[in-house]
Amino acid sequence: MFLNLQFQNTFKIIDTHCHLDDESFYGDLNEMLLHAFENGIDKIIIPGADIKNLARAREIAHNYEKVFYAAGIHPCEPCVFDEELLKEHLKDEKCVAVGECGLDYYRLKSEDTELKKQQKEFFILQLELAKEFQKPVIIHTRDANEDTYEILKQYAKNLCGGVLHCFNASKHLLKLADEGFYFGIGGVLTFKNAKNLVEILPKIPKDKLLLETDAPYLTPEPFRGRRNDPLLTQMVANKMSELLNLSLEELLKLCFNNSEKLFFKGCQ
Repeated sequence: MFLNLQFQNTFKIIDTHCHLDDESFYGDLNEMLLHAFENGIDKIIIPGADIKNLARAREIAHNYEKVFYAAGIHPCEPCVFDEELLKEHLKDEKCVAVGECGLDYYRLKSEDTELKKQQKEFFILQLELAKEFQKPVIIHTRDANEDTYEILKQYAKNLCGGVLHCFNASKHLLKLADEGFYFGIGGVLTFKNAKNLVEILPKIPKDKLLLETDAPYLTPEPFRGRRNDPLLTQMVANKMSELLNLSLEELLKLCFNNSEKLFFKGCQ
């Protein structure tokens, strides 16, 4: 059940990464979304993670004017790659990005070289799709900063930008700001163990900051343990404005404009 919170904002919020197709939203999706839209959420983007869920993501996007989706395959799901199906979705008017795609070595061992190779191959294939369809790319990276950086730096000039989803505070990846990449900031920023992200946040160019939830995961403080939902971007925004010494209105306007530029203004 969603948290029945109300916020009085003078500016709108775009949740750039929210898994509305997750089964945890099956019971109250409509009620939760209507409440979010009434309280400052302007748009929501559903990232593609599991190819089996893309049809549901598309259905949700077409059922709600303010919901959009992306088509891609999470690096932990590489064995079900279907390029033609992804192309079909990328032609859809409500599909605004490729991803989430990338590299995730968290559960791999040093000897899992073939699995790493396969992740890289499928990552590059999706970057090629982003180039072909001229859509931004949503990047997932975990324990793979160097390989992610090298691949993205190689492709950056041919892409319509992208976002490092759930930015992991890597100084190495921060260099991608110069290559046109944005940085998705979510509930992790509010965690007590988020020291690295708190320290690096002011170093991210302000015109490259985005708000996200990764709902239903990574619920921000003080609601950890509950299901996350788009309205809780407000808690992340509060923390960001405090750390960056900006008013909440300034911060929300900044992130909104950045999100519009990356996902809805077309390739710059």
